[in-house]
Amino acid sequence: MSGLKSPASDHPFASRKSLNQINNKLFTGVVWLVGICTIIFIIALLFLILEKGLPKLSWDFLYGEPSEIEEGGGIGPLLFNSFYVLVISLIISIPLGMAAGIYLAEFAPANKFIAFIRICVEGLASVPSIIFGLFGIVLFVQSLDLGLTIVGAAVSLAFLNLPVLTRVTEEAIRSVPQEMKHASFALGSTHLQTIRRVLIPVALNGIVTGICLVAGRAFGESAVIILTGGVTSSGVMWDFSPLSPGATLAVHLWYVQSEAIVPDAKLIAEKSAAVLVFIVLMINIVFRVPMWINARKLR
Repeated sequence: MSGLKSPASDHPFASRKSLNQINNKLFTGVVWLVGICTIIFIIALLFLILEKGLPKLSWDFLYGEPSEIEEGGGIGPLLFNSFYVLVISLIISIPLGMAAGIYLAEFAPANKFIAFIRICVEGLASVPSIIFGLFGIVLFVQSLDLGLTIVGAAVSLAFLNLPVLTRVTEEAIRSVPQEMKHASFALGSTHLQTIRRVLIPVALNGIVTGICLVAGRAFGESAVIILTGGVTSSGVMWDFSPLSPGATLAVHLWYVQSEAIVPDAKLIAEKSAAVLVFIVLMINIVFRVPMWINARKLR
C-alpha cells in the first residue's frame, strides 16, 4: 500500500485549481451583478426623466419662443441654438482633432517633447469645462469684443472637445494591427494611402465612439455656454447669425430651475430635460450608423 500513488484529488495542484475555479466563478458573478445593477440604474434614470417629460410635449413647446414671465413658453430658438452650436463646434474640432491624433500616432518622433505634448493633451482632456468658458470670455468677450455670441460658444466648445478627439484618434490608430499597415506598404501604397484606406477605416469604430462622446457632451454642456454664449437667445427660430446670443437648451434648463420666475418652471424643466436626454440618445444612435455599416463591410 505504501507504494501506491495518492489520488489526484489529494495533489496540491488539484486543490489550487479548484480554488481558482471558485474564485473565477465568484468574480464572474460579481461582475455580472454589478453590470446588471448599473444597466438597471441607467434604464430607470432614463425612464424617470423621459416618462415625466415626453408625454407632456407638444409642437407649440418645441417650436415656441421662451417666455420670461408668462406661462406656456417654448424652447424653439434654444433648441435651434443647441444644434447650431453643436454643428459649428464639430466642424472645427473633428478635422483638427483627427489630424492631431493621426500626427501623434504616425508621424510624431518618439522624444521627450512629444511625450510632454501627450501629457498636456491628456491633462486638457480632464480640465473642467468652466476653464474653457473662462478662456472663451477672455478671447471673445474681452479681447475681440464680440460679446456673448454663438460663435464664441461654438469655438469654446471646439477647444473643449479637441483634446478628447486627439487622444481617441491616436489610440484608435495605434490599435490597428501593424500587419495590416505593413501589408499595405508591401503592396506599394504610400503612407497617405495607407492612412486613408487602411488605418482610418479599421479605426473608424473607435473614432466614431469618441465623436459620440464629445457630441453628447457638447450638446448637454452648460458652463461653457453660459460664460461665452449667454443665457438668452435672439428669440428668432431660425437665426443663423453667428453673432446672436447663444443660449442653448441645457442653459435654458439651468436658467428655468434657478433664475426664472415663470409659474410653470417645473413643467418646463421636466419637458426640457426629456428633450435633452432624448436628443443625446439620438445623437449616439446616428453617429453609430457608420460603425454598423463599416462592420458589415469588414465581414
